[in-house]
Amino acid sequence: MSIIKLKSVSKFYYSKKNVTSGFSKINLELNAGEFVVITGESGSGKSTLLNVISGLDTYEEGEMYINGLETSHYMEEDYENYRRKYIGNIFQNFNLVNSYTVYQNIELVLLLNGYDKKEIKKKVLDVIKTVGLTKYKNTKASKLSGGQKQRVAIARALVKDTPIIVADEPTGNLDVKSAESIMKLLYSISKEKLVVIVTHNYEQVEKYATRKITMHDGKIILDKKIKETKNIELQPSNYKNIKLFYKWFLAFRNTFNIKTKFILLLIVYLVLTLFVFSGYSSLKKIDYDNSNIGYHPLFSDLSSNRIILNKKDKSSFTEEDFDKLEKIKNIKSIFKNDLVLDQIFSLYNGKYYFNTKIKSINEVKKLKEGNMPTNDNEIVLGLSKYDWYEKDIFENELALNNDNGIEIGNYKISGVTKLKNEYDTILYVNDETFNKIRKYININYSDVYLHLNNSIYKYNTDERLYYQILPNDKVDNGTALVSDTFDTYCKGEFCLNKDIEIESKNLYYEDNVNLKIKKVFSKNSFSKKTGIDKDKYDEYSSTIFISNDDYNKLFLKDTYQISMFIDDMKKDKDTLAEIKKYDYNVYYMKDMMREANGTINGVLKVIREILFIIAIVILFFISYFIIRIILKSRNTYFSTIRTLGATKRISRCLLNIELFID
Repeated sequence: MSIIKLKSVSKFYYSKKNVTSGFSKINLELNAGEFVVITGESGSGKSTLLNVISGLDTYEEGEMYINGLETSHYMEEDYENYRRKYIGNIFQNFNLVNSYTVYQNIELVLLLNGYDKKEIKKKVLDVIKTVGLTKYKNTKASKLSGGQKQRVAIARALVKDTPIIVADEPTGNLDVKSAESIMKLLYSISKEKLVVIVTHNYEQVEKYATRKITMHDGKIILDKKIKETKNIELQPSNYKNIKLFYKWFLAFRNTFNIKTKFILLLIVYLVLTLFVFSGYSSLKKIDYDNSNIGYHPLFSDLSSNRIILNKKDKSSFTEEDFDKLEKIKNIKSIFKNDLVLDQIFSLYNGKYYFNTKIKSINEVKKLKEGNMPTNDNEIVLGLSKYDWYEKDIFENELALNNDNGIEIGNYKISGVTKLKNEYDTILYVNDETFNKIRKYININYSDVYLHLNNSIYKYNTDERLYYQILPNDKVDNGTALVSDTFDTYCKGEFCLNKDIEIESKNLYYEDNVNLKIKKVFSKNSFSKKTGIDKDKYDEYSSTIFISNDDYNKLFLKDTYQISMFIDDMKKDKDTLAEIKKYDYNVYYMKDMMREANGTINGVLKVIREILFIIAIVILFFISYFIIRIILKSRNTYFSTIRTLGATKRISRCLLNIELFID
């Protein structure tokens, strides 16, 4: 029985409105043990016939039988199985994987057909010996001569161990000597298989052919049996599907085997990745910087890591509260004198003048110059790189005033520390100085009223009586010291021995003191009665001096509001969530800030994001075309493995794994 039989088989090609014939009404039987040579001029249909026989192409008319079985109903999957079981291809252009060695090219066939590496080695080495290439087993295919490449192609067809070997112009690119040796090898193979070759040079193979078929214009015009052959029975080769491990093995080999391809892909991917990440991080940094440039009408310390707390019942913080808050993770520091943070102070003498914020001495980690304070009147000055000073800054006292111009005291700078923020100036003080400052701060956050002679005057805002309240060591508790100018407000009477009430109201508490005006000062008696330099009389002529105890009762209260500073901003949400578990009102500065030029920044942000997206799209398409060109070189590889027996499904799987690794 014929292994292949064609009965009135025709092949047509369709292109737009034209139909051309590859061959027409071919009747042919091919038997095992034959060395069949198909010859004819170019365009006669011989290669088309070979492709139909080998299952690389379909037919439109007639019937082809394989081992007596019809194939007209074959689908793509059936042809794949046919090629795997029956056909070993030898191509004119060799169809080798140039980046593989001789050994790897032959090994590839067996891996695709489900063999294990343990079984493969002996088979491959034996077939390499058969074709005389043992010396070149580790040589890459790209470095071989034409004859050597054809031997590799033959070895690959042999190791597959299929009953049919088909070869299209196997000697077309070879010199006479190489062609002779290839023909001799194919002839020896034909004794145990069916070998069908197509050639235009019949003289070259004449002495080996057992049968000659000549074609012309798509028809067989001669089918001549030259030599008798033994009638042998051939069985299809056994194959299994490639194992998952070997799919990954081949994909890894292909990814890194062609160094140029790998390096080019790596560069493209790196450029694309770096652009996306750097572009995205730049946008986020601009947003972050813009958020830090914002403002808030109530606060001047706009540190983005600042959290402001007060209690929901408006009571003061206790030691128990502080113990609880200190256990919260990711808190850099707790600032009990919160109101001080939002005041700007001036520090000056005849030579130096600094506008500065106040912070705790505990925040100083390292000094640039000088020493840490040892006395209550010593402070540390934090300067930016733009601030200038000389050695004598450590020798002279500087006056510290709050933003209302009230002098808090004279201080010596014991040390200087360098600040990261190039625009800040910060004064670091101890708790004693903080308390001293605090009593001059609270008055600014309170509504203060003066009840005098049946009239009520609001502190520092009432046009009828613009006055200030200050503590003085020379004033007794329950009494007040005022200027003789106050007599104007006592309705033609002297203010001496008049009763006055000072009332303080704010968000957290209300309190008052009842006082009697026991002393009145004039310009001449100012210095004696207050202890302040007489030259400053004009500054204090509208001042009500009260005792320290009375002043503290009104303005030096417990702590009602504190600030906490986050250490790691990446964990701010977790930190806020933990604080909110307790009975506090929580105000996060980062969320409260208002952007300066908010509308403009919003528009610019949208424009930046649109431009970034456009840039990504452009870069994506540039990268896509570069990658496509690089990966197009893989077309040859995947068409090669299809001819070697890999199904469409296996090829797609190998491609996907390779792309995934890429």
